[in-house]
Amino acid sequence: QFMRTMVSSNAKYDRVLRGEEAFTPEEQQGFFLFQAEGGFPPDVPGGQGGADCFHCHSLGGAMFTDHQLHNNGLDSVFSDLGAGGVTGNPADMGRFKTPTLRNVALTAPYMHDGRFQTLEEVIDHYDSGGHPSPTIDAFMKFTTGGLQLTAQKKQQLLAFLNTLTDTEFINDPDFQDPGPPTLD
Repeated sequence: QFMRTMVSSNAKYDRVLRGEEAFTPEEQQGFFLFQAEGGFPPDVPGGQGGADCFHCHSLGGAMFTDHQLHNNGLDSVFSDLGAGGVTGNPADMGRFKTPTLRNVALTAPYMHDGRFQTLEEVIDHYDSGGHPSPTIDAFMKFTTGGLQLTAQKKQQLLAFLNTLTDTEFINDPDFQDPGPPTLD
């Protein structure tokens, strides 16, 4: 029950949705990139030059995750088998659950193994298209040269991701470590 009370709902993104605030032009463009198909025609039919984030970090729910397993192209050979190590299914090799993006600016290091220290490194990874493997997710753009985001687009995407930080939530005393238990 306690975990269900921990709801982040006052990030700038939430305030924008409620009409209490507006995105800056940079954040607005980052939001567009987040929702836009990656790649460019003719290599990627329907490509919009976006960041392709929405496929796994869906906007349909407040958590920015589809709660599914994906291989996001971190490795071509797996030292960590991911879900495949549990299920034994070769199709699950290198697949990990999509995390929420709520408060993502505060949750470094990133990826299942903590290999990236900054969100910029994460964006660069996705921009590269990842490393090919038999189970890489279909939404990764490794076969078409990556997303090809400009430095400006990367900065815009980062600006949007930062709007998902709810400082009110993370500073709420009700959710702080109460310290060691006492006997009184």
